[in-house]
Amino acid sequence: MPKKEKLDAKDGERKSVSSWSSLSEQVTEWFAEIGFLGLALMSFTEAFIQPVPPDALVIPMAASTSDPIRLTTIFFVVTISSVLGSLIAWWMGDKWGQPLLERFASKKAVNKFNYLVNKYGTFGIFIAAFTPIPYKVLGWCAGIGRMDRYTFVMVGFVGRSLRFGLEILIIGLYGNEFIEFLSGWGFVIASLAGALLLYPAWKWWESLGDDSEEE
Repeated sequence: MPKKEKLDAKDGERKSVSSWSSLSEQVTEWFAEIGFLGLALMSFTEAFIQPVPPDALVIPMAASTSDPIRLTTIFFVVTISSVLGSLIAWWMGDKWGQPLLERFASKKAVNKFNYLVNKYGTFGIFIAAFTPIPYKVLGWCAGIGRMDRYTFVMVGFVGRSLRFGLEILIIGLYGNEFIEFLSGWGFVIASLAGALLLYPAWKWWESLGDDSEEE
């Protein structure tokens, strides 16, 4: 690739990242203005169409309080609304099918999700619900494949509960200390540790479905 094209590509990537960051901040600020209702709407819509994860609002809300009742409320609001939103994703997949995936998801991602469900079954749903993998795409695929809704909801609820529950528990216990830790060298340390821990998971996700493609 010529040098000018490389520079243009890098410039385009920087603009894309900047635009995404700006959009994420605007969306989070809008939802934050209406408290728990905003958290519920953010979590609900993210589960089927909206791109900004509710963690962007969960973290500051949990860090701003040490009240067990408020922390528990945050947990139930974000978890239940996310699971309800995933039902909309299931319905969208059932109603609009393949055109929906072609419009909003890459073919590579869809193949990985289908492989995930076909190989791991309900555990594949749990993986997507617990990890940062886009849960909405799995919901669309589950709807297209007419996966049993009760199973989809229950496994999703367990996965979402563990994901948000652990997040809120850690921040609720350590709150300001955790934020202060991340504001200094702790951010670098946490980033390196996170990269080391997530790299095997990323490699696994990238290789997911390669065997089936070769066949």
